[in-house]
Amino acid sequence: MDFRNDLELLAPAGTLTNLTTAINAGCDAVYFGVDGFNMRQNNSAKFTLDDLSEIATTCHAKNVKCYLALNTLVYDQNIDAMKKAIDAVKASGVDAIITFDMSALVYAKEVGVEVHISTQHSISNIEAVKFFANWADRVVLARELSLEDVKYIVDEIKNQDVRGPKGELVEVEIFVHGAMCVSVSGRCGMSLYMNKTSANCGQCTQPCRRPYEIKDKFTGKSLVVDNEYVMSPEDLCTIGMLDEIIATGVVSLKVEGRSRSAEYVDVVIRTYREAITAIKNDTYTKEKVEQWNKDLGTVFNRGKSEGFYRGLPWGAWSKGSDSQATQKKVLVGTIKHYYANIGVAEVDIHASDLKEGDEIVINGNTTGVLRMKAKGMILNETSVDYVKQGDLVTFVVPEKVRSSDKLYKLVDVKG
Repeated sequence: MDFRNDLELLAPAGTLTNLTTAINAGCDAVYFGVDGFNMRQNNSAKFTLDDLSEIATTCHAKNVKCYLALNTLVYDQNIDAMKKAIDAVKASGVDAIITFDMSALVYAKEVGVEVHISTQHSISNIEAVKFFANWADRVVLARELSLEDVKYIVDEIKNQDVRGPKGELVEVEIFVHGAMCVSVSGRCGMSLYMNKTSANCGQCTQPCRRPYEIKDKFTGKSLVVDNEYVMSPEDLCTIGMLDEIIATGVVSLKVEGRSRSAEYVDVVIRTYREAITAIKNDTYTKEKVEQWNKDLGTVFNRGKSEGFYRGLPWGAWSKGSDSQATQKKVLVGTIKHYYANIGVAEVDIHASDLKEGDEIVINGNTTGVLRMKAKGMILNETSVDYVKQGDLVTFVVPEKVRSSDKLYKLVDVKG
């Protein structure tokens, strides 16, 4: 395989904790939203324009790029706010915006801000790429394409020398993991129709994730189909075909999940980073894929599917609205102090108990996600193998954590 050295693993960053987690887990770039233009308006902690400089500085210090998603609809009353946001991107050093509104495309080009076309434009052919190359240096292709479709577009960009505003060949980005919307590339009016909350303005209430029954208006009889969740597809997971995806020549591998937990970001980004490295080193095997799929199954998912990439109709629908993760996290306590000179953390156990050997996670805005096992617990200067609510315990933590970081234990979910 002709492996691209500039291949990008693009991570979601819905919160500051998730931003740190994604960087620590090995991403090459992150994308995030801000209040007012965020397609995950209801679900993720809201960054503001005042946060852009800090985000850019944090990312660039780790050689990670950062992209602001401005991919909601822009109405006339939002034009000034949109321009203010793009001006802030330019001033802060954020690397690009992700958008599909033409007003944003035009203004970004006027002020010299790099544009990535959102998947919501459903770009599905080379002619559309050539059109949008007038404004954009990267396109995020429609999610409904097959791998053959993707490869053809990538090849034709080279063959026809399709270049964006920077004078470089237009880049191609595709989704490789995360939730899939039953609507075409995410454009949907169902939430607006049912709840007066627009999905295209970041306020989707996800009515498609619920079970429905079909009713005959003439007889009044109802029919519940075999799969009750007829509008809720399983999540995309391409770890088992990642070598084929990379072979298409795409530049960026995008993970969905700005509303997901820090643990989700940590597991998914680490897993895909391992797979990318294995492909590059020619050590990508069936056995590793099986283990990676198990690892990915421990965090939020509605089941896993390869989507449309095989060129087949979608045949995988979720079995419910809840996660099918094989593990869940349970809050145990809060870090009170970290003694850096001896690598020991003091923890207030205030939520649930903890046993020696329990798999635990510590997370926080600066810490990101730290996974380990609870070992060597000391309570009242005595070694113990069990602590409960109300205890103040210390144990060795190999990496620096911070006061107010949360400590969770991971518990297997019984099927």
